Amino acid sequence: MTEFRQAAEVADGFHAEVIAPLVGAVGYAAGLLGWGSDVLGYDTARSTDHGWGPRLVVLVDADQVERVRKAVDVGLPVEYAGYPVRFGWDSYEPRHHVTVTTVGDWLREQLGFDASQGIGVDDWLVTPQQQLLGVVAGRVYADDGRLARVRDALAWYPDQIWRWTLACQWSRIAQEEAFVQRTHEVGDQLGSRVVAARLVRDLMRLALLQARTYAPYSKWLGTAFARLGHRDGLDVALGAAVAAESYADREQALVTAYELVGRRHNALGLTDELDPLPRPYFDRPAQVLQAGRFAEACLATVTDDAVSRHGLIGSIDQFADNTDVLSNPAAFRKLIAVYR
Repeated sequence: MTEFRQAAEVADGFHAEVIAPLVGAVGYAAGLLGWGSDVLGYDTARSTDHGWGPRLVVLVDADQVERVRKAVDVGLPVEYAGYPVRFGWDSYEPRHHVTVTTVGDWLREQLGFDASQGIGVDDWLVTPQQQLLGVVAGRVYADDGRLARVRDALAWYPDQIWRWTLACQWSRIAQEEAFVQRTHEVGDQLGSRVVAARLVRDLMRLALLQARTYAPYSKWLGTAFARLGHRDGLDVALGAAVAAESYADREQALVTAYELVGRRHNALGLTDELDPLPRPYFDRPAQVLQAGRFAEACLATVTDDAVSRHGLIGSIDQFADNTDVLSNPAAFRKLIAVYR
């Protein structure tokens, strides 16, 4: 058995020893980019049984694409570092996974638009964070500048869009925070747990937004959240909310988490300070944050009408979670109509 090394490390040698000599003395960029857990640095030995192996995206000028593609097709070895260079999975036939293209064509394939030519408000709102991670998160092994410019531009949301997505995330929490108690009150313990779990997911995504960190797709959301580090114990509180057997423990864990994310909000200095302590839900016996206060405060700081005019409907990740939409630019780009 070959000792496991993460794909980013394998790709480093694969680029230096195999790909760079095949590309030749021209300007280019190359990196482990696009789809896959390995791009995020989350791959383990388990990953090698499914769509894993030496691969790269190589970006060249348009007049060099065909030459480099042919050189790669002819020059690739059968295996590298003990792994087959041509591999398949499920219904995918074995082939090599060295993509040779231009920056613009690759961005259109990944994002549905060419971000090297500018990024509009609609582009930001309709592009899933996982797709953005496919551009900005992977390791880069060579770059004559063409890729760095795009990665820098896409590294994080512009300030006005960030503030708006924070407002929308707070709004999602406000919409359901009272339902944990209400479902319990009518004897629906499963429903109470389901709502609590939804709130935990939204709080995790809120924490990532507060930390200016894109959220990956659901399999790796917990991993990305854990890597933020939580000296205040937010991870413990959210874990307790999911694990709670009783409504009382569930509510206590959630209000603890609400207070912590409220304090994180105040530390950002984006709005006047807001009281992060729990309070009753109007006249009902539910303890909540009344997260709408935070949503309204964030939204009040969004002065760009091109952003604020959308109210609190959220970016694509805040109103859609179907993989067949979020992973398909041809599908998610249609949702620009939501904002127009």
